[in-house]
Parts: sequence; structure tokens; C-alpha cells
Amino acid sequence: MRIVVSGGGTGGHIYPALALIREIQESDKKSTFLYIGTENGLEKDIVTREDIPFRSIHITGFKRKLSFDNIKTVYRFLKGVQDSKRMLREFKPDVVIGTGGYVCGPVVYAAAKLGIPSMIHEQNSVPGLTNKFLSRFVNKIAVCFDEAKAYFPEEKTILTGNPRASEVLHHKGKKGLKTIGMDPLKPSVLIFGGSRGARPINEAVLKVMTELGERPYQVLYITGEVHYERVKKEIDLIGKPANVHIKPFVHNMPEILAGMDLTVARAGATTLAELTVLGIPSILIPSPYVTNNHQEKNARSLSDNGAAEILLENELTGKRLITAIDSIMLDKERTESMKAAASKLGIPDAAFRLFEAMREISKKN
Repeated sequence: MRIVVSGGGTGGHIYPALALIREIQESDKKSTFLYIGTENGLEKDIVTREDIPFRSIHITGFKRKLSFDNIKTVYRFLKGVQDSKRMLREFKPDVVIGTGGYVCGPVVYAAAKLGIPSMIHEQNSVPGLTNKFLSRFVNKIAVCFDEAKAYFPEEKTILTGNPRASEVLHHKGKKGLKTIGMDPLKPSVLIFGGSRGARPINEAVLKVMTELGERPYQVLYITGEVHYERVKKEIDLIGKPANVHIKPFVHNMPEILAGMDLTVARAGATTLAELTVLGIPSILIPSPYVTNNHQEKNARSLSDNGAAEILLENELTGKRLITAIDSIMLDKERTESMKAAASKLGIPDAAFRLFEAMREISKKN
């Protein structure tokens, strides 16, 4: 198959796309790919490092309030459609898939107008503007949460899960903990606020650092690189407990995540896909700064099924955080119950499901 993939803006759109590409490469060695993104987005560096052919268009997102910039965006969209059509005619794909971000708009729309089989993949429980727009034109819509189905035409919407989940399964077990000096035999908690970290989470952790040192479990606390030096200065004053391991960032996150008994994190779609497929209980602190408050809605899809506890950022304190951690880590029965609930929500064959949907629409062409 010849496949065009488009997705950008955040890692949550890019990494599922790469996971899908790797799955297809393993299943069909003859498949060829073209990734269309933006020149200035994260996707250019990430995708080109994977030796995947990359081309770019210039496009920006719509403002959610009246703005002259939206007129410019309309022009860029129309120009992006023309540029995308030219690239698609040259590459001659069998199918085009958009994995999210405004760059998908012109690319997937152009494919639909050229009669090329197309689909979108929505990672969140509440879709963004781009996927809502594209849903009218594509052949198939893949979602990761049952809750997302309500926003799309029922006849062409399927639940596939997030391809990233299929990748983390290769890292089951606790051997990854040894790579960062942790004891693989000791109960373990991971606390992190995403790749850049989150100040409110860091502030809450610092307030209970001494208490964490008194607990029978060990903690991996990832601050985010931009916050690390400030956190380190605070820790130097407080004193670092022996059972707390502090890192600015870890590059082998799937391997580390697999060894955890509990994770405290934001509620991004990729993180939740990884947690559920590995069966890891979680305390979720949704970011309130995202479109449509979708992280809180993502988180509730886990908490409503007993797989997670939610702490809203405006209610987050050090005391509430450590109380929530203790209520899970010091209660073996609850831990096991949450693990089972998380596992039920995981979709381990997500990448395969998505690939099968792509093959299905390409054959109908």
C-alpha cells in the first residue's frame, strides 16, 4: 500500500501516527509512506528522525474568537489544499489518514476531493474543530473512546483505540526500573506532568516531599526539563528522601511506565492509552488549559469505570495528593481492583485495528 499520513501540533497526534506506521511496516514490508506536516511543527524533527519521507504545507489554526487572523487562516487553508492535491497526485496514495492537528485539515480534505480513500483518527473523548469538519468528507472515522462516537456519523465510526498502546506492550515488566536506579522489587509510583512538566503538580509534590520519604513505596518524580533546576534548588533545602528518584525527563518512558504500580499524570489521550493497555491504576490531574476541557472528559472515562481517581488542578494540594496516593498504594485490594478495571479499558491491538480499517476503505475504491 501507498499511504499518506498527516498529523501535527503535539506529540499526542504524532506518536500514534508513528506507531501506526511501524505496525504497517511490520505487517506489509512493501508499504511506502509520505508524511505531510508543517515546517515549524514538532512533527518535522520527530518524523524525519524516523527516516520517513516528509513534506510540509503552511497552515495555522482558527482562533475561537473573531479575529483578522482567521481570514489569513482561510487563505492558508485553501493554499494548503492546493499544495496537498499536488503532493497527493505525485505520490498516488491508496489511502490518506489524519491523526489530528490542524495540518490534517487541508491534507485530508484534498484527498476526499480527489476521490482518494481517507479517514481520521480521533484520540480524545471530545473531538477538535478539524476532525469535526473532516468527518463529513472522510470514508471512515476511528476513535479511542466510546464517548467520542456521539460526535460523528454512526455508520462510519469505529472504535480502534490508540496505536501507541500496541507499542508499549513490548515493555511489560519491571526491568526498566533498573535503568534509572530503582528497585524492581519495591512498589513504585510515577509522578509526571507531561514532557514539559506541570508547575501545579511540582508545587504539590514539593510540599509533601518529606512525607513521601516516610512511605513504604518508591517514587519516580519527573519534573519536566524547564522546571528541573528550580525543583532541584527546593529539594536541596528540603533534603531528598532515599526512596524518591528525581529526573527532568526520561527517554525510555514506555519501559519505565511498565514497571509502575501507580501513575500520577495529566490525562492526555496517549498517556491514558498506555496506562490502560498496561493495566496501571492512575491519579489523573487533567490540564484545564486544553480545548473543550477534553482532558477532564478523557479522565472521567477511566474514573467512571474504576480505573482512575481524578484530582482537579484547582483542588490540588500536597495533602490531597499524598492522601490519594496512599489510598491506592496502601490498599492492596483497591490496587488490584483498579488494575483489573484499567486492563478492561485497554485495546492492545489498536494499531492492527486501524490498519485493517485502512485496508478496508482502500479496497472499496
